[in-house]
Amino acid sequence: MQTVFIKTPLGIAKISGDKEGVSIISITEGEELSKKIPIALKIAVQQLKEYFEGSRTVFDFKLNPQGTLFQQKVWKALLDIPYGKTISYLELSKKLGDVKAIRAVASANGKNPLWIVVPCHRVIGSDGSLTGYAGGLWRKKWLLDYENPVKQESLF
Repeated sequence: MQTVFIKTPLGIAKISGDKEGVSIISITEGEELSKKIPIALKIAVQQLKEYFEGSRTVFDFKLNPQGTLFQQKVWKALLDIPYGKTISYLELSKKLGDVKAIRAVASANGKNPLWIVVPCHRVIGSDGSLTGYAGGLWRKKWLLDYENPVKQESLF
């Protein structure tokens, strides 16, 4: 497993993976930025930079997150949430076929190891509230605002 630390507008991102794919993308504090990028992580680093530059809305590098079958199912469903859109935990539970699994879905969402790429930040409360986010609610708000900026309407 190789790891690289890169600067983003939201802090330092830790990216870990190998030839099987990227397993972890998380936000971290106090790490030194990497001087070299391992070959196995170059595409992920490039695509994250493009995302923050505003030129990428979809990621297509190989993912290899580690989790239970249920977590994997939830994370896969998160990949279907389009850029700039949100879904509620309840809607996500319904989409997965069990409205009663809302707490389990929320828990799996919170354990998502692939920050931004598997867009758990696009899941909100049924009332539109920004509930729970491992990276901090201010980052969730930033990401949602970044992906769906409010357009100023013209008066004329």
